[in-house]
Amino acid sequence: MKTYLVLLGTGTPNACPNASGPSSAVVVGDRAYLVDFGPGVVRQASKAYYKGIDALRQDRLTTAFCTHLHTDHTAGYADLIFTPWVLERETPLTVFGPKGIRNMTEHIQAAYAVDIDFRLHGFERANGVGYQVKVHEIGEGVIYQDDRVSVEAFLVSHGTLECYGYKFTTPDRTIVITGDTAPLDLVAEKSKGCDILLHEVEYAAGISCREPKWQKYHREVHTLSTDLAGVAKKANPKLLVTYHRIYHMNVQDNHKNLAAEMAWRDAAILDEIRDAGYDGYVVNGKDLDVF
Repeated sequence: MKTYLVLLGTGTPNACPNASGPSSAVVVGDRAYLVDFGPGVVRQASKAYYKGIDALRQDRLTTAFCTHLHTDHTAGYADLIFTPWVLERETPLTVFGPKGIRNMTEHIQAAYAVDIDFRLHGFERANGVGYQVKVHEIGEGVIYQDDRVSVEAFLVSHGTLECYGYKFTTPDRTIVITGDTAPLDLVAEKSKGCDILLHEVEYAAGISCREPKWQKYHREVHTLSTDLAGVAKKANPKLLVTYHRIYHMNVQDNHKNLAAEMAWRDAAILDEIRDAGYDGYVVNGKDLDVF
């Protein structure tokens, strides 16, 4: 069975028209293991399914891991709980995440109580289990294993939020997904020699246009391209993929030339990584890319 990484969404809190909310899938054969569920997650999975990735058919979305509880990583949670159920998922969704994910789940279920009741007892009845969620609030260490994958969680640094990166080990590949984090030696350690390191990044030159308070914030909770080069040099992954790219640009002010501006800044981010001394294979991930 082949293992590969599918990028469902590579965006940020900005409502960028060409980057859905953060979400990715480690696919092993006919099983998909989601990491994060940003806005549009199920429809992005559907797009991937119609491109030939059977594991991302909506009713097969049964296992997910949450890095942290920021809205851009979780705003698609209700979608992931209910849409596959409506489309005949016949098993509960299993979710792993930081403290607070259980409370979030219970409130989503309560918010949709009318819909659940209708689909369970109305004239067009759905099955009685597909909307249920098995929630696991995690700590560090191996948090999940089956016959195809072992998943290790490790704490990363994203301000005061509890935030985890995940290391997926399968028979043929090792894939590390950081979530949002400041640059850490721990990330380099966990991803040492891995096949794919999926890491957030921000445009280093662009941060100078922000107010000093925002410069301080971003340096403490995200990873500048120049710092990512240092992490990648220590980790030496076979492939470094960037996502959740923060450009420090005003989308509304640049909307007429958004695509050209973002393409230029994407290229600039790669230049910054290389100029900082990283000479490994690095690409900017886009929605629905497969690696």
